[in-house]
Amino acid sequence: MAKINGNDIRPGMLIEHDGSLWIAVKTVKVKPGKGPAYNQVELKNLLDGRKLNNRFGSDDRVEEFHLEYRDFQFLYRQGSNLVFMDTDTYEQIELDEDFIGERALFLQDGMTVKVELYQARPIGIRLPDHVVLEIIEADPVLKGQTAASSYKPAKLENGLRLLVPPFVTAGEKVVVDTNEVAYVRRAE
Repeated sequence: MAKINGNDIRPGMLIEHDGSLWIAVKTVKVKPGKGPAYNQVELKNLLDGRKLNNRFGSDDRVEEFHLEYRDFQFLYRQGSNLVFMDTDTYEQIELDEDFIGERALFLQDGMTVKVELYQARPIGIRLPDHVVLEIIEADPVLKGQTAASSYKPAKLENGLRLLVPPFVTAGEKVVVDTNEVAYVRRAE
């Protein structure tokens, strides 16, 4: 942890402000005609999700933090909890499904994820960018539909619905982007 000048805050930095942990989402340097220059910073609280706009001048000092990223392996679901194991220490942690949100549907047994830790407390999770899933249901192609680049709805093995190209059929495996929840390509 290091003290930094309020004018040095940049997007993506983690700082302590008002006794809590915040991430700088957006910053704008302002130099008014009268008075000292300041840094207008949009902050998001990492612990409870609140947002805040704050001015930081050159006289303001804030603590900059760095998160610890550790690899965890997804083991299994237990009710509404998801159980992960630290790949280095073999310690297990349980996270509520709401902590991950709808992206929890992408979790597969044995999948390695990065857990963001602040003072040994999980505050975020990063899934792999792409996963391979099987299509269990796909609408049939309508005649003449293939002439234009059109997509059709399909249902994945995890229950999610997304749009796929007309040549993709039920039973095929596809690569899905976990961030955009979008079809990428057929799996090989």
